[in-house]
Amino acid sequence: MQSQSVPASDQRFMRLALELGRRGQGRTWPNPAVGAVIVKDGVIVGRGWTQPGGRPHAEPEALRRAGEAARGATLYVTLEPCSHFGRSPPCADAVIAAGIARVVSAIEDPNPDVGGQGHARLRAAGIEVDVGLFADEAARDHAGHFLRVSEKRPYTILKLALSADDKIAAAGYRPLAITGDVSRSRVHLLRARSDAILIGIGTALADDPLLTCRLPGMEDLSPVRVVLDRALRLPGDSRLVHSARQHPLWVMTSDLAEAPAAAKLGGAGAHIMRVPTIAGQPGLDLKAVLHALSDKGITRLLVEGGARVASSFLAADLVDEIWLLRGPAEIGSGGIAALDAQPVSVITHSPRWQARATETLDQDTLTIYERA
Repeated sequence: MQSQSVPASDQRFMRLALELGRRGQGRTWPNPAVGAVIVKDGVIVGRGWTQPGGRPHAEPEALRRAGEAARGATLYVTLEPCSHFGRSPPCADAVIAAGIARVVSAIEDPNPDVGGQGHARLRAAGIEVDVGLFADEAARDHAGHFLRVSEKRPYTILKLALSADDKIAAAGYRPLAITGDVSRSRVHLLRARSDAILIGIGTALADDPLLTCRLPGMEDLSPVRVVLDRALRLPGDSRLVHSARQHPLWVMTSDLAEAPAAAKLGGAGAHIMRVPTIAGQPGLDLKAVLHALSDKGITRLLVEGGARVASSFLAADLVDEIWLLRGPAEIGSGGIAALDAQPVSVITHSPRWQARATETLDQDTLTIYERA
């Protein structure tokens, strides 16, 4: 469906479904965050989005709210209704049973358990099905689900906060407030919409971060905290470990890490995950790290920590989106370069990346890059 030839009402209701779906981002894994709107005679009679933990799905939630008004109505949904039995019955069957007359679906689900079968089942039941309205937006919203199916890894967002002279910390990795309160609030909102947040052990040791969402009323939306720690150097008295029973902490380490250290962190509430290393390289195999996170159900990963980690993810071509926040002040000589040995121009002046949006956040500037 090309949006130029689609009725304005269809576009309006699908945009609403997309917005509803985004409400669930960061909370629905391992399931995609889907939005659904049910309309009858031009009036919205039901709305739904995937609930925390992935159930109920968006369609049955919208159908529950619509009740009998769903009969003869149109369903707008951001992803093909599922057609298989998973942890809940097929959504396609629920749509048919409710008497929906028409379904406008943004995009087909690449999951081989669905893969067009949901749309086919609806059509076989006599329901009119239109597919493709705002497919590009839906593909971006569901990119983590799509990548988990196709590449067994999450959609990965790299966040960098830089000074005006492309530094991320003062000499000796001494942390500085590079950006202001408005930028920090925006980053905390991004954390809330991510399934997991990842840093390296260097950042964990230098900053002793908490990595939670600290926006008022949104503390419970904090993501899983992930630390890359090949030798298990994370201190037991760190804020990450102290809070491991309140907010999940996953420590990724090598197969050779000592068992007593793993047992100590595990006893404090951390979940230890062993992944391979690459011969001749100092860190963990990042592809293996992402596969392990995907196996756990993670679909949206925010990478926040460290010049070496950021540079490594970029070099491995495992970044899908970049949030580059730039503060107004310079740090000067001795400051830590943002991307280790790489210049920031590998992002800002590379044909691989294109700026999708730029915003002014008080005295800071946010530019969001995506793959060209």
